[in-house]
Amino acid sequence: MLAVLSITAPIFILIGLGFVSVRGGLVNREQLRGMGTFVITFALPALVFNALAKRPLSEVLNVPYMGAYALGSLAIFAIGFTVAFGLRRQGVSRSAIMALGVSVSNSGFIGYPIALTVLGEQAAVALALGMLVENLLMIPLALMLAEGGQQQAQSKWAVLGETLKRLLKHPIIIGISLGLVVSLLGIDLPTLLSRPIDMLASASAPVALFVIGGTLYGMKANGVWREVAQISLAKLLLHPLAVFTALMLMPGIEPHMLVAGVLFASAPMLSIYPIMGQRFGLEERCAAALVGATVLAFFTISALIGFIEFRGLLA
Repeated sequence: MLAVLSITAPIFILIGLGFVSVRGGLVNREQLRGMGTFVITFALPALVFNALAKRPLSEVLNVPYMGAYALGSLAIFAIGFTVAFGLRRQGVSRSAIMALGVSVSNSGFIGYPIALTVLGEQAAVALALGMLVENLLMIPLALMLAEGGQQQAQSKWAVLGETLKRLLKHPIIIGISLGLVVSLLGIDLPTLLSRPIDMLASASAPVALFVIGGTLYGMKANGVWREVAQISLAKLLLHPLAVFTALMLMPGIEPHMLVAGVLFASAPMLSIYPIMGQRFGLEERCAAALVGATVLAFFTISALIGFIEFRGLLA
């Protein structure tokens, strides 16, 4: 138990430090947004670039892993959408946002620090591959359905096109693309370039966790705890189970990639989830789900890491 806590406790201590800092007025919202911008624009792109550029293309372009991670995420997305739309009569837009919450992880801000602690530098490759699935498949799919539910059917492809254009300009996608190019060409970067990239990459995990904690302060859930609990548990339990099943069924998956996929899927939903739900009148529910899932994640992730160590999956 102490071994598990030595992995998870520092992560959630940093989250708590961010929460306390904003609550105590040491850091304000504007400063917090600046830190988040730093992570998204510089630190995480440097991290995924490093992970890809320093390895041969055959090692980083792990198609079976990407396929399995996508399959597991799509499966839980379909279940979430069906429950919201078919059983709760939520409508297409709301159902799509609910499905997004149970199928897309906060890979960069929470998933990576956890996987880094368990797997070491191997976690960075899984982060890059998972982010390709999330940013080029899962998020566009959810937004296309959500926007299409409020517009005419013929506008859905236009929505998808605009979404993809924005995503292709995203710093993390640019970092992944450049890393793949450097890996393909076998370029060795000079120290003058590689050293600052390494420094930026090393800052991503602690700053990201601090930002998550500060973001959680002030979020409230007024009377929606039943729905919040269902979304949170689906994200923290069903998503990793679906990804685990897909990875087990996919031939050629190495043990450390299996563990990485499950760890990333076990993270709470993405930190901008409330912002994405705001357009559809779901900001309160999405914020509450993010808070609930982040709190519960301490227990579910600790249990997951304990299970991994007990079964010797990394031996």
